Amino acid sequence: MTNDIPDLAGRVGQALQAKGLLLATAESCTGGGISQAITEIAGSTGWFDCGFVAYSNSSKTELLDVPPALIAQMGAVSEEVAASMAIGALANSNSHVALSTTGIAGPTGAMPGKPVGTVCFGWARGEHTYTERLVFHGDRQSVREQTVAHALQGLLRFVE
Repeated sequence: MTNDIPDLAGRVGQALQAKGLLLATAESCTGGGISQAITEIAGSTGWFDCGFVAYSNSSKTELLDVPPALIAQMGAVSEEVAASMAIGALANSNSHVALSTTGIAGPTGAMPGKPVGTVCFGWARGEHTYTERLVFHGDRQSVREQTVAHALQGLLRFVE
């Protein structure tokens, strides 16, 4: 999977640059992994604006304007919070498109209905927001790598 990430990041860059779009990321469980993959690409300054690593619930609220009541009601690992994170990244940056990740990479943190490997994604552009919830398998590193790859694949579909 990791061999695909640089290729995906490059393809994302080409798609964003072709459309004149800037990207922001809002990452929790990936801890900046998506931003790292993007900034490995030479020329990413032409299409990457910024990345927020909002790992704690309070940082999701303070940096991305995620309502504390939404986190309390739905849980930090929810499609609703992922959507709010992506929308907040747009609102707090100069970007045209944003993606977000929030999940349980493990090995602990599982909750009823949310096993280890549960990840929620958000992609936002203008008035359009798309979310998705997946459950990945493997150890912490594997879950995080799969999350980075899926977030980039989803962004490609969302932008194209």
